[in-house]
Amino acid sequence: MNLQECTVAIRTKLGEESSLNATLKFDCGDDGVVYVDALTTPHIVSNENLDAICTVALVLEDLSAMLSGELNAVSGFMAGKLKVSGDMGVAMRLQNVV
Repeated sequence: MNLQECTVAIRTKLGEESSLNATLKFDCGDDGVVYVDALTTPHIVSNENLDAICTVALVLEDLSAMLSGELNAVSGFMAGKLKVSGDMGVAMRLQNVV
């Protein structure tokens, strides 16, 4: 998946309401970002590079694998494929949503 396809997939998985209740950014480096504002209803999912409560840094390929179910978020974190900064609790809630 490219960045736009990942953005659409995240928007679809989150829906208009979720238990995430935070702002989150997937930072894919030079490939761009996916920003999630799950504090608003309906949720906002965009490619704006805004500050977030939690940032998950990863390569686009791993984001795509995570969204398709090929990569488990916890396994990816333990393997060093995902780097989390900010509120780790938000990252933990993410596995129930995405």
